[in-house]
Amino acid sequence: MEKELIINSTPTEVEIALLEDAKLVELHHQKTNNNFTVGDVFLGRIKRLMPGLNAAFVDIGHKKDAFLHYTDLGPKLASLLKYTEEVVNGKINTHRLDEFKLEKDILKTGKVDQVLAKRQQILVQVLKEPISTKGPRLSCEVTIPGRYLVLTPFNDIVAVSKKISNSEERKRLQLLVESIKPKNFGVIVRTAAEGKKVADLHEELSFMLDQWKDIFQQLQQAKPPLKLLSELDKTSSILRDVLSDSFNKIVVNDKQLHNNIKGYLSSIAPDRIKILNFHRSNKPIFDTYSVTRQIKSSFGKTATMSSGAYLVIEHTEAMHVIDVNSGHKMVSNNQEEAVLKVNMEAVEEIARQMRLRDIGGIIIIDFIDMRNTEHKKQLLKAMRMAMKKDRAQHTILPLSKFGLMQITRQRVRPEVKINTAEVCPTCNGTGKINPSILLTDDIERDLTFIAQSRPKSKVKLMVHPYVEAFLKKGFPSMQMKWLLKFHKWIRLESDNDFYLTRYRFYDENEDEIRLN
Repeated sequence: MEKELIINSTPTEVEIALLEDAKLVELHHQKTNNNFTVGDVFLGRIKRLMPGLNAAFVDIGHKKDAFLHYTDLGPKLASLLKYTEEVVNGKINTHRLDEFKLEKDILKTGKVDQVLAKRQQILVQVLKEPISTKGPRLSCEVTIPGRYLVLTPFNDIVAVSKKISNSEERKRLQLLVESIKPKNFGVIVRTAAEGKKVADLHEELSFMLDQWKDIFQQLQQAKPPLKLLSELDKTSSILRDVLSDSFNKIVVNDKQLHNNIKGYLSSIAPDRIKILNFHRSNKPIFDTYSVTRQIKSSFGKTATMSSGAYLVIEHTEAMHVIDVNSGHKMVSNNQEEAVLKVNMEAVEEIARQMRLRDIGGIIIIDFIDMRNTEHKKQLLKAMRMAMKKDRAQHTILPLSKFGLMQITRQRVRPEVKINTAEVCPTCNGTGKINPSILLTDDIERDLTFIAQSRPKSKVKLMVHPYVEAFLKKGFPSMQMKWLLKFHKWIRLESDNDFYLTRYRFYDENEDEIRLN
């Protein structure tokens, strides 16, 4: 599979399109003034405790207080609070945790008012961006991600990604990381670390420790709310998470951003710099790579597939509902096979739509009814295979007895919504046009002006086919009446692209006669 990253930079935002085999599968927007990105680390202050919700609201500088649930505090909360307080008060003078004494883990079933206090300072990380009317969601399990490793302070465990299936490789990575990691820091080994040398992992671990050192230095004498660590910009974070050998092109239209990405690539994958290209054409970058066309065809309530079948995607406050429709083109002697074919095509499009729109929460899919048990199993298997490429955590349940499939998908950002409708050129968005019965009056008025201002000029009138037929009908026709009135024959032609009330005048040289 070929992957392309197309990056469109404007003064106010950066748009990132991820293409797989030239098909748009992810679309990301990052505004230049966005202050709350998933992964940012803040020093916040507890504003109020909500024992009924077993949660706290934290001031991190957002207009809405951020939400911190007990389940997101993490077992190492006591160690985090102790470290934060002692660094702020100047009792700890190093970012390393070798001499730091870890506190006992908090209870999984405890209460928020037993471990936190109002106005207490707390180190937190953004788990979810502000969505709708909600503020950011926070976690106290601070992680510093890299391409190969994830650093977890106040933890001493090394965990290896389950996607690395080779047991010998898992053991090698486990022993290797245990030998290089500092005391009281945990490490998660990511899938991308498979086959990497100790030098690569050690270099990244040193870089992440430097980031932890930055947090430590800013914490000294800090007053909340304060941002301590910014996650990479969205372009770099996507590169960090998805860059693989199947990536064959990165194209960007901004010179400064091109240089930034080049620098980032040189640090994480020097051998891949050659895939980076600068877009020099005057044609917009999204138009060149057909991204704009795919955006127009992929968003909206209805998504049509190549066979003519289509999806209807509805959003409610509680969930998303996707209805699969065969359209009028499903013709087959074997009805069951035809239904399976449409449903299997829908599986690929649904998986793409969920990634593209970043649909999260509960998704209910109403496939076309199937009675064959084997076909139902094939459909479930196909959906799980199609969703394997999705980086968001998800769970897929088998078809219910009503033929519905339920999916839950991790939601960390607001859903991508793009209005693809355009303003009607006839009514300019009002929904109303001038009375069509007066169209011939308007044309005749303009003809009178042309006859007076250009008496010797030949005139051609271009109109909609229906209007042409109307002007030529009857005896005498409207065209004949104009001959008697203006003493010249007005040649009529039609254009199928004209809307009903549009008309244009042309002279003998086929140049348009402009009236204003």
